[in-house]
Amino acid sequence: MIETIIRYINYFVCLLFIICYSYQFFYIFVSFFRRPVKFKKAEQNKRYAFMIAARNEEAVISNLVKSILQQTYPSELIDVYVVADNCTDNTAAVATEAGATVYERFNKELVGKGYALDFLFTKVQEMCGEEYYDGYFIFDADNLLDKRYVAEMNKALSAGHKIITSYRNSKNYGANWISAGYALWFLREAKHLNNVRMILGTSCAVSGTGYLVSNEIIRRNKGWKFFLLTEDIEFSIDSVLHNDKIAYCHAAKYYDEQPTSFVSSWHQRMRWTKGYMQVFKKYGKKLVQGLFGVNAFSCFDMSMAIMPATILTLFSFFVNLVTIIVSLVTGSEPLGVLKSALESVFNSSLMMFGVGVVTTLAEWKEIRCPWWQKLLYMLTFPIFMFTYVPIAITAVFTKVEWKQIKHSDSKSIEEMEKKNFKKASKKEVKK
Repeated sequence: MIETIIRYINYFVCLLFIICYSYQFFYIFVSFFRRPVKFKKAEQNKRYAFMIAARNEEAVISNLVKSILQQTYPSELIDVYVVADNCTDNTAAVATEAGATVYERFNKELVGKGYALDFLFTKVQEMCGEEYYDGYFIFDADNLLDKRYVAEMNKALSAGHKIITSYRNSKNYGANWISAGYALWFLREAKHLNNVRMILGTSCAVSGTGYLVSNEIIRRNKGWKFFLLTEDIEFSIDSVLHNDKIAYCHAAKYYDEQPTSFVSSWHQRMRWTKGYMQVFKKYGKKLVQGLFGVNAFSCFDMSMAIMPATILTLFSFFVNLVTIIVSLVTGSEPLGVLKSALESVFNSSLMMFGVGVVTTLAEWKEIRCPWWQKLLYMLTFPIFMFTYVPIAITAVFTKVEWKQIKHSDSKSIEEMEKKNFKKASKKEVKK
């Protein structure tokens, strides 16, 4: 009896997953039959500011600043600003030497990227005024930009889009199974989520870094007023609730560094999980109300992004755990109960493996590592995803604070794109 009950509960949870996320499998189908949206050449080059929040990033910040200042876009229309936030190293000096305007911030009470960005926006607007820049790029210190990044994003802004995210790749995909797990997830997000959302005309979502916000949005929001642990998701949902559609520019590519330490990964993903909970608590009611508005599907899409997966995973875990314990204590079908739980784990692993395979094959040429690592990390991707279970459990019962993720990969953009860089150089010589 107990084996039958737990099997039906697991089937029910699986059915709920399918109901909530089947549309994302449809997205994958669309991505293979529709090309990414392309933007026409912009009639005007707009003026931009890069806003970078950095904490103890002396090892990587200069390469980011250089990749910005070496854009094909007119350099006189690009300014780079860095907030050295509670730094105890030479981040400020290194960023200044690389060509950025740096402001130092020391505040141990208001800690986090959101507070640092708000401080930076205040400083820049005090110096330049609220209307000097047409748009603001948000980046992290470990990022690197493709040389045509700004030119491509300028096309999207000139086409009338007010918030634009871009294609995210990894600097260190092949470092280990942890960095590959992150990178594969972000490639999926770019190719099979934001890319298809853009094709279908619904709203995309920004993810941590690599996006452009028009001056109009910043003025409406009176700077940067998003301070939860996942300020990017908070900004995305606030924008959707304002009936803004976040766009996606597939041709604008950048790279970032993923954690390689499980301890660092644990802290980061626990912050994300706790942040999703904070966002759901703050915006959940409004999202439900939005299901009956003009941006209904985007509200549904954002709702699916922040909560159901966590709730269903935790529910399934605790129900199976309790059932296994009860069956062992009472001697009632313990092997059958364990078998049902393992079937649920196997089915979930198979689904995650499928996602990893499809994404790897779709983005094979973009992944910067040997072919055998691409194949290997398809196998480890389900393991990476399953580590979210203990992380989510811990996040529910633990107070989570923002902690620095150390970055040390000092690759330049030229090293990341050797082949593309050589091809581009040859074209320029011919011209």
